[in-house]
Amino acid sequence: MNNNKIIFENIVAGDILEFEKMFKMYFQPLCIYAFKFLKNDILAEELVQDLMCKIWENKHKIKINTSINAYLYRSTYINSISLLSKIKRNSEVQAKYISSANSDIEIEDKELNILISKILNQLPERNRKIFEMSRFEGLKYKQIADKLSISVKTVEANISKALKVFKKGLRDYMYQILF
Repeated sequence: MNNNKIIFENIVAGDILEFEKMFKMYFQPLCIYAFKFLKNDILAEELVQDLMCKIWENKHKIKINTSINAYLYRSTYINSISLLSKIKRNSEVQAKYISSANSDIEIEDKELNILISKILNQLPERNRKIFEMSRFEGLKYKQIADKLSISVKTVEANISKALKVFKKGLRDYMYQILF
């Protein structure tokens, strides 16, 4: 009987020292091997640790027909490819979700822009002009008052009226979306 078979038979019998010996002997080389596929140190180490844990947990069920070396490297290869496949599927699902969410946001943005334009067009011309100067051009109330030769109080009153119209229009829009 070769040394590998004796080691594994001892592991099956519950010899933790033999398992630790196998772990220390193969852990680093298997991590290096897994890294070749995964290109990530942390994932490679986690994969090998998981493999070793599964071997210990399932030691009574595992049948090794080749050497421990071949079994460990083959298992590492299969688990690495499986993990890469899972990561790829998750990435594709996330990409579809993000694409769908972006499309929904674009539609909502367009709807909201149309609504804002409608509400703006409902305002009297002077009121709309004052609101646009304040919100879209970023002018201060004093600057607007000076440009239009009106008082700051008049600017404040017009902005207040416009905001009330917007508040009502947007509240109705939100109500429609929610219900």
